[in-house]
Amino acid sequence: MASTADFKNGLCLEMNNDIFTIVEFQHVKPGKGAAFVRTKLKSLTSGKVLDKTFNAGEKVTTARVEKRPHQFIYADDMGYHFMDTENFEQIPIQEKLIERANLLKEGQMVDILVHAETETPLAVELPAFVELMITYTEPGIKGDTATNALKPATLETGANVMVPLFVEQDTMIKVDTRDGSYSERVK
Repeated sequence: MASTADFKNGLCLEMNNDIFTIVEFQHVKPGKGAAFVRTKLKSLTSGKVLDKTFNAGEKVTTARVEKRPHQFIYADDMGYHFMDTENFEQIPIQEKLIERANLLKEGQMVDILVHAETETPLAVELPAFVELMITYTEPGIKGDTATNALKPATLETGANVMVPLFVEQDTMIKVDTRDGSYSERVK
């Protein structure tokens, strides 16, 4: 059990037979009336985001969720297969539990959120940035534009991102996994 004073981003709560994580929260103390906490909660099972308001001091049930390091091995019809780096067990996970699954590269390390009581995988967290090779992109023409122009590029995982005109084929780039955007070239 926790109260609204214990709220922080990433805290997991059990509500309505589901597990939610706090995406953002704000303590509000209006001039008139009691204080309350406005939150944005994301369901770890369905991915839906909802707004919920709690009264200040209200008790909520917290869920014990653990982050466990795993290595991505391969993907097939059964889903995406990961190996636990401690005991070498393999587990398949459906694509719906992986945000930006098209940025997963074989051998890549990820964190899998597991509900501690039921041992159920809830979500897969990719690192903030991944380094991937560009397999195809059109050549950029020098002097083509005076502003920051972008062109499409296909990565080794099959994902498509927009890159600046100066980035060429067979270049390693860093991709932000939070929004799937180009970050920088890898030296």
